[in-house]
Amino acid sequence: MGDLRLGDVLDDFCIKCRRLTNHSIVSLVNGKAAKVRCRTCYNDHDYRNEQAPPSKKDLKKAALFNEVLAGVTPPAPAAPAGADSPAAADPPPAGDPPPAEPEPKRKGRKKA
Repeated sequence: MGDLRLGDVLDDFCIKCRRLTNHSIVSLVNGKAAKVRCRTCYNDHDYRNEQAPPSKKDLKKAALFNEVLAGVTPPAPAAPAGADSPAAADPPPAGDPPPAEPEPKRKGRKKA
């Protein structure tokens, strides 16, 4: 396509119509469309390069996802099992065995 001029018609996403419609160029900046006017509803807005804006629901989901990721700590890297490793050099301490885990509660009737 050649150089753009004022009044030329191009496709863009109209935020008022919420769909891709024909638009007339209202202003140019450095040879590119800056503002356009919808030829269906006559609403003026910035040229969006035919891209629909993200929904507010998607923006909220992304913000919550990033918040969860920020709260997660990465696992510590495992130490190599070599002679200089303290875990490999020291035997486990002798003494009381670790406490046993309690049995999970069972739902249902008790048998007599």
